[in-house]
Amino acid sequence: MKIYSISNYSIASHSGLSHDPESFGPVSYCGASFSLRGASAPPCHHRGLTTRQLAPWTKRSFPHHLAVLLLLATTATAQTIELVPVTQKPVSRTITLPGEFEPLLQVTLQARVPGFVEKVLVDRGSQVHQGELLIELSAPEMDARIAEAESKVQAADSERAQAEAQRSSAQSTLDRLKKAAETPGAIAGNEIVVAQRQVEAFDALIRSKQQSATSLASAVKSLMDLKSYLKITAPFDGTITERMIHPGALAGSGPLLMLQQLSRLRLVVSLPEEDISALVKGAKVEFKVPAYPERTFAGTVARTGHILDPKTRTMPVELDVANGDGSLSPGMFPAVQWPIKRARPALYVPKTAVVSTTERVFVIRNKDGKAEWVNVGKGAADGDLIEVNAPNLKPGDAIVKRATDEMREGSILPTSSGKKNP
Repeated sequence: MKIYSISNYSIASHSGLSHDPESFGPVSYCGASFSLRGASAPPCHHRGLTTRQLAPWTKRSFPHHLAVLLLLATTATAQTIELVPVTQKPVSRTITLPGEFEPLLQVTLQARVPGFVEKVLVDRGSQVHQGELLIELSAPEMDARIAEAESKVQAADSERAQAEAQRSSAQSTLDRLKKAAETPGAIAGNEIVVAQRQVEAFDALIRSKQQSATSLASAVKSLMDLKSYLKITAPFDGTITERMIHPGALAGSGPLLMLQQLSRLRLVVSLPEEDISALVKGAKVEFKVPAYPERTFAGTVARTGHILDPKTRTMPVELDVANGDGSLSPGMFPAVQWPIKRARPALYVPKTAVVSTTERVFVIRNKDGKAEWVNVGKGAADGDLIEVNAPNLKPGDAIVKRATDEMREGSILPTSSGKKNP
């Protein structure tokens, strides 16, 4: 036994659909049953149908009445089509987006030079100021290297002084030879040339010793700078949020302290691609956090990433948030009430009017009484309506309120009264 249902009709058959009424069981219509073997249909006023519209079911007229039955069911289904206009209105709404707090400034403090930890002057939660001493390290070999470098500088200075004395003696000899040469035949000319070359050689030696002393002095200064790195100070005002070192430990390449500035925070929000055009730098945005559900906080739009995440199609936007009382902390996930306002109005249609298939997304427009499929792009929802982007759609266009892909393009669109649209 198979059951065939059309609208409010239900037909039982033992051998499938055929033109022979003997093969069918009773017909159920509007909750009542009657036979196809010559009996008349029972009265039913559903959708205006009466008994007069259903002639007696005889063996000779069965195929004709079955066709009428199908036609009446199709007509009854078509009567449910309702047309509504495309509306246009300004976009002004608020959407809730998740966010995450990050410190405005953050740094992991490490040792510039290896050494043993002598003192740790702060701990987790300590409030520090820029330049404040946090950790002292010791490196005994550093003092030895500095002393060695300073002795080399002193030796270079001594050698330079000796060269200057020798140069002075050579210059004196040269002056005396020049004075004696004023008497003809007293001094050979070659002696003056030799004395002049000696003075020039000492000048070159002095310059060399001076450069060597300068280089050694620079080495001393470099070692002194390295020694200053044994004292680790705060690069900015903030709070020590992590401590990973204790006195006696060897400080090398690992982290020692975590310093964060918490008086101001960054609130990072991922803004959807379709709402980027409404982004206004400097705009005030409100948000709430689960820790203080009764309070409403606010931040200011400060920075944008200018690039979309290819996976989520969102752009990271940063808000600056004042946190003077320390109520907010990095890692919190607030609910951000992001305002969406656009200068140009948008088109809206009922959600049920948009049809999505594997090939396209469209609405069905009434064009001269026939169905026309118009491709659209879906935007944000607004109650029972949804924003659509369609260059070929205009405000006031009549579309099917409850559309399906079974309404083929070019088919006739009857109104709710059963008459065709002009």
